[in-house]
Amino acid sequence: MTDYGEEQRNELEALESIYPDSFTVLSESPPSFTITVTSEAGENDETVQTTLKFTYSEKYPDEAPLYEIFSQENLEDNDISDILKLLALQAEENLGMVMIFTLVTAVQEKLNEIVDQIKTRREEEKKQKEKEAEEAEKQLFHGTPVTIENFLNWKAKFDAELLEIKKKRMKEEEQAGKNKLSGKQLFETDHNLDTSDIQFLEDAGNNVEVDESLFQEMDDLELEDDEDDPDYTPADPESDSAD
Repeated sequence: MTDYGEEQRNELEALESIYPDSFTVLSESPPSFTITVTSEAGENDETVQTTLKFTYSEKYPDEAPLYEIFSQENLEDNDISDILKLLALQAEENLGMVMIFTLVTAVQEKLNEIVDQIKTRREEEKKQKEKEAEEAEKQLFHGTPVTIENFLNWKAKFDAELLEIKKKRMKEEEQAGKNKLSGKQLFETDHNLDTSDIQFLEDAGNNVEVDESLFQEMDDLELEDDEDDPDYTPADPESDSAD
């Protein structure tokens, strides 16, 4: 008859010796304990870790122990699910034999695989970023290859922009023409202009102001000079009529 208690005690002593820094007894009846398992360090010293909790069933090792993830670090949900499936498989394959060391070793290997996967994933992400940067640089220096389709699209856009510029320029020239005054318009807005100069202003396009008072002063000067002359003799109206 199998002495389950004896086998369990012997295994507990062995586990405590194998995992002195990570083995912790939680209770003696039923025997329950934890073992912390840490992966090997990755490329950037990253690690993943889990603490497994085991509880002996009454007829262990002929029955599988109870197990659960007591705590974890840096593990995804799918990683935890994979570890629990692994424990179930190993427990079934090792029924009839003390198996905690085997279960812990399997989890240790799984954690190392997870770290390797993290490394591989980061390398792939790095390569993808480098590839994207290289493609962006090619586009910068070599531009987009010309095809009939993208040339026609560019041509349509260019023609539309050119037409808009021409419309704007014509509108500005038309507005400038409306704002320009003719010679007649200048005279109507400035009464100092002589009517005889209208045609000149229209032809030459010069904006000339004429002060009529200057001509009046010249006439006065001429009359005064004649009267001051000693030889000046007024005309005889009668002689003029006799002639």
